[in-house]
Amino acid sequence: MHLALPSRKSSNPPPYATRSTRFPLLRRSRVQAIIIFACAVGVILFFVSSLFGGSERIPSGTPPVVIVTVVDEDNYNKEYIENIKENRIEYAKKHGYTTFFPTVKDYELNGSPSTWAKVPAMRHALTKFYYSEYIWYLDQNSLIMNPDLTIENHIMDPKRVESLMIKDQPIVPPDSVIKTWGGLKGNQVQLVLSQDKEGLSQGSFIVRRGDWSKFFLDTWFDPLYRSYNFQKADTHALEHIVQWHPTILSKLMLIPQRIMNAYTKEQSAGETGTYKDGDFVIRFAGCGGSTRDCVKEAEPFSKQWKTVFRAR
Repeated sequence: MHLALPSRKSSNPPPYATRSTRFPLLRRSRVQAIIIFACAVGVILFFVSSLFGGSERIPSGTPPVVIVTVVDEDNYNKEYIENIKENRIEYAKKHGYTTFFPTVKDYELNGSPSTWAKVPAMRHALTKFYYSEYIWYLDQNSLIMNPDLTIENHIMDPKRVESLMIKDQPIVPPDSVIKTWGGLKGNQVQLVLSQDKEGLSQGSFIVRRGDWSKFFLDTWFDPLYRSYNFQKADTHALEHIVQWHPTILSKLMLIPQRIMNAYTKEQSAGETGTYKDGDFVIRFAGCGGSTRDCVKEAEPFSKQWKTVFRAR
């Protein structure tokens, strides 16, 4: 049987197709120049968009401030807790803010004192209200007394907070060698709080949203610091990390106590920290023991805040 053999290739192949002459031939150097020019335009457009329109888009209706108060429903009566919540809610409504009321039992503290609950609560709020610019922690045993003052204008406006800044102040008075920074600008501030006679007072403090605040709260709540069994638990842990972590100290600003943390009792307040009518906040710091009843201390001020709020 004979099989067909493949045809032999022609020894005279057809000539190659000619190039299209519709466009002129570009030299390699000209192509490179076009590519470089296109990249340069892209870089310029990127920087322009970053400067004038590339900031993160905040969803419409996002509250600029979240007020966080951890409530202890086991050790305080329902009427007292409801009064505290109503105070924050009424104030928040007036300024377009929102509130967050977790309970002490919402967070696993692994045997640490319940005062530690404020730290995971603030971390929770940063996640839950991702786009809100400021998270304000206000202790349960406190009341907002002046509804006209806002966080943005009264405290966090860059020029305002710079004017309030206490420079070169010992972190733990009177003679701590670690002091607040003197060159911090208002737009660089990430943490705002005040002092009383004994040291940092974290019953009312503000953090700005962002990675720094997450780092700060995660550091504060580190199991290592909770295991130290500081005498004043979270307060002394805060003083420790502020003094020994320059990354935290460099973004902290201390402001006068009465700006957002005035006390009822002169003996525990700072030099100018005792509450006066018209102040933003009143705190019943240290109440709750056998000698001081928080409910009784708050009663006259509860009537006062309701009168003031309804008049405005």
